[in-house]
Amino acid sequence: MRPILACLLLASTLAAAQTDPAGIAQYDKPDREQFLLAGAKKEGEVAVYTSLISEDLTSLSQAFEKKYGVKVKGWRASSEKVLQRAVTEARANRAEADVLETNGPELEAMHREKILAPFKSPHMKDLMPQALRPHSEWVGTRINLFVHSYNTNLVKKEELPKTYADLANPRWKGKLGIEAEDEDWFAMVVRELGEQKGLQTFRDIAKNGFSVRKGHTLLAGLVGSGEIPFALTTYSHGAQKQKDKGAPVDWYAIEPAIGRANGVAIMRKPAHPHAAALFADFILSPEGQAILRKGGYLPANLKLNDPAQKMALKFVDPAVVLDESDKWKKLWDEIVLKNAAK
Repeated sequence: MRPILACLLLASTLAAAQTDPAGIAQYDKPDREQFLLAGAKKEGEVAVYTSLISEDLTSLSQAFEKKYGVKVKGWRASSEKVLQRAVTEARANRAEADVLETNGPELEAMHREKILAPFKSPHMKDLMPQALRPHSEWVGTRINLFVHSYNTNLVKKEELPKTYADLANPRWKGKLGIEAEDEDWFAMVVRELGEQKGLQTFRDIAKNGFSVRKGHTLLAGLVGSGEIPFALTTYSHGAQKQKDKGAPVDWYAIEPAIGRANGVAIMRKPAHPHAAALFADFILSPEGQAILRKGGYLPANLKLNDPAQKMALKFVDPAVVLDESDKWKKLWDEIVLKNAAK
């Protein structure tokens, strides 16, 4: 009787794991894709909240739907609004979102709110080490790589600053642009330079003034139009898209380049748990990552062998952003925002 009872207990445990959302997300048998797809077909759809730009969300959704026949219901907003909506709905016990794909600090905040489920993916072994979190409740999908972009009609390549201290030269007065909410980039650069030296360097740069603009896409466009000759904080994909369109734009980074990991997470209580895990796997797979790279993002999956993965990179630490936000916001306001060009 004991062997029979043991078999029954094992079968019961496996069945529970295959119906419990946490068990589904962590299912790691060789037939994971087939198992998830069978459940996803029954669920019929997956709801994704993301801060991806619309055209990239569309490309990713269409590829997923074509491959698996499961509908993607996407909702796009800023990372702050994704965080706000996900937390509000979770607290109200409303299972609206299945998957979240947004900035690392916001995902880390959701981890602290205990609204995410740990998950496993066969693609995790292929990711950049910085893309993995100890708690496994979110995983890096793409890197927003902060770069300096410049208008090639207004700034010669041989004139480009090689260090941040070079930007304090009066020749840059009235020529510098910066995004309005990049205090996380600022914190990481200052820490990399050494806090005392770094803060003094930025105080010196601030004497030249900053054209402060909200939105990295807007900032990249203003570099392309020539309104801003040199921008400190555009995303590489935004600058590259301007260049690809024929705008007189190029970009580079004073090393180490600063990257902010965007990631994917599964809600703790998703309405469509199989489809949620299947979508998370897809976005981490070489196929999904290739779509993100086509959109100009730096992919987290090393199988894509992107040259930028070999750059000297320093990643934004989500814990610093969350735990020291007041400190860095105050310094950012004092040094950058108060020196905005009028």
